[in-house]
Order: sequence, then structure tokens, then C-alpha cells
Amino acid sequence: MTILRRRAPTRASAPPRPARTGLAATLAAGIAAAALIAPPALAEEVTLTHDGLTLVAEHVVPPESDPIGPTVLITHGTLAHNKMETIQAIQSVLAERNINSLAITLSLGVDNRHGSFDCTQPHRHRHTDAMAEIGAWVDWLKGEGVNAITLLGHSRGGNQTAWYAAESDDRAVRGVVLVAPALWDADAFAAQYEAVTGTPLADVLAEARALEPDALLSLDRFLYCDDAQVAAGTVLDYYADDARRNTPTLLSDIAVPTVVVVGTADDVVPGLLANLDGVEGENVMIKVVQGATHYFRDLYTEDIADAVEIAMGR
Repeated sequence: MTILRRRAPTRASAPPRPARTGLAATLAAGIAAAALIAPPALAEEVTLTHDGLTLVAEHVVPPESDPIGPTVLITHGTLAHNKMETIQAIQSVLAERNINSLAITLSLGVDNRHGSFDCTQPHRHRHTDAMAEIGAWVDWLKGEGVNAITLLGHSRGGNQTAWYAAESDDRAVRGVVLVAPALWDADAFAAQYEAVTGTPLADVLAEARALEPDALLSLDRFLYCDDAQVAAGTVLDYYADDARRNTPTLLSDIAVPTVVVVGTADDVVPGLLANLDGVEGENVMIKVVQGATHYFRDLYTEDIADAVEIAMGR
């Protein structure tokens, strides 16, 4: 297990420098400005058609990188999207390291989806839809000529990424990075659900099982949405017990180098490190980042990039 301690940079201990005036100051300012100017990474939105829906992704290629070189395929968390702060920061840091990336937005059953899922819409998506969509983007990258792909998933996207990797034998997938991946404990979730909504989860599941998969239920809360309309099949796919939604159970089935990144200040997936006890092995490394929250903001994003380079074998 690797433990990282990252501190914000400080200049308090640096000795003072004499002030520059006149021509010297002008030249110094020009040199500093030039050093900060670098050719921007080529970023473009790309799309593909999958299961009757238009899927969207942000493809970032640094100026000195081969467009068909090794690429990181990034999957976001619950009801989120590829322009959320964490995902954009990861793409930016990877570009600084001359690493291509493709950040996808899961459709969640919505055509050409942008931004967070609209909670006023009925939920007809499924947790397991993500694996097929990740696979579709893997195929898209291969169609572009990319033959070395590292999968990266954050939060729920970490579980979905691990699930895909555990069941895929695609030779183009060379590594996996799971950032604060989701856990699953059926009994704990049922207790939490009842505490929040006042309704036993068993009653909700029984109602869903009695309906056709597309029939809608009215739930006080579903995922992060209040007063939600949810298809019965969606309820069962997200809330019925399935050990594969507990990411640590999948790791032994992933055949490529896998790095799990854990922040010690993560209060969204608490207990992740304890649940990873005993899973490290030939293909699995755990990187513990002291002080990082669930979203690995600011300099902590560099730790994610470090994990990517390990998974890529750099």
C-alpha cells in the first residue's frame, strides 16, 4: 500500500528577492508570461450512436501527443457528467503530462445528455447500462486507431468501470484506475434508505417486482433526487442486492494493472480503505492520499494522475 501526503505549496520560507525596476522588470515580466503560454490541448466533443441514443464525450489530445496514442477513458459518478469539476481537472492534469483522455457522459437514458441528470425526468436508466456504454466508447477509440486504453472511473463510475473491466477481455484495455469507487452493503443501504425516507426498502423492492419493468413508481427519494418517478426495472437494478456493486469484490477478476485511489477525508464512500483490506496483489495497488476528499480537488488531482501513470506502466 502506498500512502501519499500532499501539501499545498508555500513560498513563506523562500528568501526575498530584490525588486526589479525599469527594463529589467519589463524583460522579466515578458519572460515569465511567455513561460506560462503553452499551446492548448485539442479538446473536442465527440459523439456516437448507441442503443438508439446519442452519446457524448470530451476528447482531449495534448499538442505534442499522438492522437492515437495511449488514452484514458474517464467515467463520472452518480447522475453527473463529463464537465463536472473533478473530471475536468483530471483531463487538465493529464494533458499537462501529455496524456490523451476521453471523458464520457453516461446517457442515463437521455439522448445527447449534457449537464447533471434532470431530477424532474422519469428515471428509466440502469446502473448496468454504463458497462455497455463504456464498451461502446472503447470500441470508438479502437476505431480511431487507439490500441492502448486505461480505464478510469470515479465514485459510482469507479464501480461501473471495475465491473466492465472484470467482465471484459478486450486487449486494448491495458490498465484501470478506480478513484473513490463505490461500495455496496445491502443491509446497511436498506437501513439508510428507511432512515431517510421512512419507507422500508423491502416494500419498495416488492412493489417494483410486482410491476412491469417500464411501469413507474413514485418515490420520495431515488439516488440524489427527491419526489422521483422511477421505472420498476430501474429500482431493481440499482437497489436490489448484487455483490458486484461492491467494488472490492470485482478486483480479483480484473486481469490488467489496477490502482485504487483512496482519500482519507472521503465522507461519501466512508470505510473504503477498510473494505480493501487484503485485496492488494500482483495486479492491484492501493494508493492512500492523506487529506483528500471524495472529489480530490486542487493539488490532489495530481495524485490521480500519478495513479494513471502507474496503471499505464510509465
